[in-house]
Formats: sequence, structure tokens, C-alpha cells
Amino acid sequence: MDVTDDAINYREKAYALLQADADKIVKLIQVQMDNLTMPKCPLYEEVLDTQMFGLSREIDFAVRLGLVDEKEGKALLDRLERELSALHEAVTKKRVR
Repeated sequence: MDVTDDAINYREKAYALLQADADKIVKLIQVQMDNLTMPKCPLYEEVLDTQMFGLSREIDFAVRLGLVDEKEGKALLDRLERELSALHEAVTKKRVR
């Protein structure tokens, strides 16, 4: 394995770790919405804000190291925000019924 292969491998690993952290956020929020609090609850909003901020800092760090392209990092955050929005909408509709 040469330097180029190592760099590609590190980039793939970095992105996979960031994606795994994004997936954990979705699961955490889903559990919280299903079992603990309403979406308008300050606790829900604090957890969401804290988790999203943490992930954005991870992505920023990976971008600064050159392990993740800035556009890929932004796309990951955008995709997570869409997933969380869809989850919020689904749970809200479910509770209204």
C-alpha cells in the first residue's frame, strides 16, 4: 500500500465515522421523540443543538485535515437535517392523530 492508498483509506474511514455519528444522532433523537419528550421541549432542542454542533465541529476538523471535502461535509449535515426534519414531521403527525 502506498501513500495514496493510505490517504484514500483515511478519507474513507473519516467519512464513515462521520456518517456513523450522524446516524447515532438520528437514533438518539428518534428515541427521545418516541419515549421522552415533545419536539418543542427545551430538552429535545438542547440535545439536538448540542449533537448537531458537535458533529459540525467533527466535520470541520476532518475538512481542515483534508480528510473530507468541504462539500461532502456540508452535504452530510444537510442530509442529516433533512432526516431529522422528516422524523420530526412523522412523529408530530403521529401524535396529532
